[in-house]
Amino acid sequence: MKSFHPYFLPTLLTHYPQEASEIIAKMDCLYPEIYDVSLATSKNPIDKRLSFSAYFLAMIQSLDEKGESYEQIRQVCLEVAHDFVQPKNTFQALIKKWPSYFIQTWLGKLLVQNLKKEAEKPGHPDGFVARIITEKNATHGLGYGIDILECGICKQFQKRNYQRFTSILCEVDHMTTSLAGLEMIRQGTIALGAEFCDFRYKKIS
Repeated sequence: MKSFHPYFLPTLLTHYPQEASEIIAKMDCLYPEIYDVSLATSKNPIDKRLSFSAYFLAMIQSLDEKGESYEQIRQVCLEVAHDFVQPKNTFQALIKKWPSYFIQTWLGKLLVQNLKKEAEKPGHPDGFVARIITEKNATHGLGYGIDILECGICKQFQKRNYQRFTSILCEVDHMTTSLAGLEMIRQGTIALGAEFCDFRYKKIS
């Protein structure tokens, strides 16, 4: 849990300078209740996201129980996410843009096929179920897209009766995609009532 502190504590100190340590301590107590450690053994690589989302949920629950409004909690979450994904130097910025160039190389196509094989395996019942799309005519020519058929984050938040906050984490996808030199095109998300989340991408010219 302490490994998460550097990503959350600066924003909490900005908004709650006198209470940040107390909030972090409460998050540390909530995290083991939220995160099922058996998820770490899941064969689906997408399930690895659930450790970090569990700590986000711990923060959301802590702030909600503190009496903060939805909009305040959303603002804090997006600031934490923004600071986390932003490259810290030029090299990191280049690395984050690398997928938009790499994905259409022969090696990139090979890795997408491998991801398809791994991500579509049965994983943890509380995790993700995904379908990898590789047809160019269905992926704006990129050769990579993903449909989330079951969202592990939605399941995680619903178990704690915090599903109304799940869509905040959906917003983070736009941040990470733009930093990768891609534009995300998504028609709907499970968190907002769609049957599945459709992730499609276009290279930013």
